[in-house]
Amino acid sequence: MEATKKGFDFKKFMSDNAMWFVLIILAIALTAVRPKFMTVGNLTTLISSESVKGIITCGVCWCILSAGIDLGPGAVAALSAVVSASLAQQADLPTRLISVHLPAVVCIIVAMIIGAIVGIICGWLVACTHIHPFIATLGSQLICRALAKMYSNKPVSNLDQSFRNFAVYKVAGVPMVVFIFLIVFIISWFMMTQCRFGKNIFAIGGNRQAARVAGINVEKNLILTYMWCGLLSGLAGAMLAARTGSADPSTNGLQYEFDAIAAATIGGTSQTGGICRMSGVLSGILILGIINNGLVLLGVNDNLTQVIKGLIIVVSVVVDMRKNAVRP
Repeated sequence: MEATKKGFDFKKFMSDNAMWFVLIILAIALTAVRPKFMTVGNLTTLISSESVKGIITCGVCWCILSAGIDLGPGAVAALSAVVSASLAQQADLPTRLISVHLPAVVCIIVAMIIGAIVGIICGWLVACTHIHPFIATLGSQLICRALAKMYSNKPVSNLDQSFRNFAVYKVAGVPMVVFIFLIVFIISWFMMTQCRFGKNIFAIGGNRQAARVAGINVEKNLILTYMWCGLLSGLAGAMLAARTGSADPSTNGLQYEFDAIAAATIGGTSQTGGICRMSGVLSGILILGIINNGLVLLGVNDNLTQVIKGLIIVVSVVVDMRKNAVRP
């Protein structure tokens, strides 16, 4: 009996790693249909574009873990992108949006501060006024997108190469934006598994009242959660501007929050809160990236792509609800 308990649990292993098997099957299937999928150039493009969305996902999954949601990251990324890009325009450019020119690192920090401020405001609204996260963050989405367009009514381009290097400079053939995503992922994983903050958010997402009784400062932790999501959205905005070489207030970050929600949900983050594994989130990011990339290679209409992604979100939530409904 004791040996059985300590033995390899195949069923649990398959359940915990199901999405990784799905990922492998998708990659094999796409390679068979479109051999171009497995080329170095295509894979580099895939991981670069998904790294920006992945940074956002590493923040959104915390909000979902706390039994909340954040609909603002795409718009926050757009606002952060245009502000950081305006500060990083070439110093000798006669058509600079503003006269101030800052070092690349400072431009990125400014973008993160903007995101963090928006996150703090959303977190305060959710935690202290008890507005539903959907409403609070939907408001932030509309406001931030409008502010981005007010700040610049046209794309901001001609960015300094030192700023662009934070995303496009390659180390061993891998763009820097990928390494930045990996750093963000590791930090998020460490906070979730090794820090008191992570344990507090698990408790709050599982049962907010029980967490409060246990002595957890619910309001403080919720504000920090949304601040973390906002900060990463700001970083993603700066990386998006650096990667593309410009920042468009109308299109930057458009619907990125939905990709982040989909990736987190596919990866097993429960919409009811209290359940999240960063390894699952990573698999969700890669699966959604492969789907996006594969549909482009297959020449699927963009509208149909949105239909497929919408179905993925709905099916993932239904599966999550059914799985948690039967949990003892």
